[in-house]
Amino acid sequence: MTDPQPTNADEQDLVLLTALDGIGVMTVNRPEARNAMDQAVQAAVRQVLDEVERRDDIHVLIVTGAGDKAFVAGADIREITSRGPLDGLAGRMQGLYARLAAMETPTVAAVNGYAFGGGCELAIACDVRIASDRAQFALPETGLGILPAAGGTQRLARLVGVGNATEMILTGRRVPAEEALRMGLVTAVTPPEELMARARETAEAIAARGPLANRLAKTVLERAFDSDRETGLLLERLAVGILYAHTERDEGTAAFFEKRAPRYR
Repeated sequence: MTDPQPTNADEQDLVLLTALDGIGVMTVNRPEARNAMDQAVQAAVRQVLDEVERRDDIHVLIVTGAGDKAFVAGADIREITSRGPLDGLAGRMQGLYARLAAMETPTVAAVNGYAFGGGCELAIACDVRIASDRAQFALPETGLGILPAAGGTQRLARLVGVGNATEMILTGRRVPAEEALRMGLVTAVTPPEELMARARETAEAIAARGPLANRLAKTVLERAFDSDRETGLLLERLAVGILYAHTERDEGTAAFFEKRAPRYR
């Protein structure tokens, strides 16, 4: 099944959004620059996230890049050369990716090529990552005299451990897809021609489940990770207490006993 035409259909748009059967696809559309995440692209991503949050027909969002060379190659280095201390403290890209990570709508990164710097950080800000077997991941910022500052020093260590994250950041080396799978950076690797189908299959599996249950599961996983075990278990009990009082639980259990797919609202 092919995706429909973008809702923001201008072919020059830097970020495109399509939606079909409850699944949205956000595509960074700057293939001539390997989908580099300059300030204009960041602004366009913010607009797309605004739209996704307003719409009730998008239950899962797939994030990908245009073309077959790059997912997102990172920040625009020409812009980096003009940034000063206040730009670093403002953390605009960090804030954007934090917003993506905190979205109620679950997200799936379909990594189709190079995911370097801000591109790698974009992928790890998503809930699930699926990679083409041609994908490569890297955080090369220390080679430019800076460091990953869009969440990379924090989220990467959570996914692959402090040792692997430190080695990737200090050396800047490129990690191929199969190694990324072994270290837990991605959850699946597919041939390039099957990537979007696999991402959509995963998105559909997420969308078929209770939307409030998914939302609360994301919240508990995120908030409890940095808490002590007892606090995490308390958050877990509070979340399930909310679900026990919600009609979503009633529909889910009824569908199980009636041997049908649940119809969540």
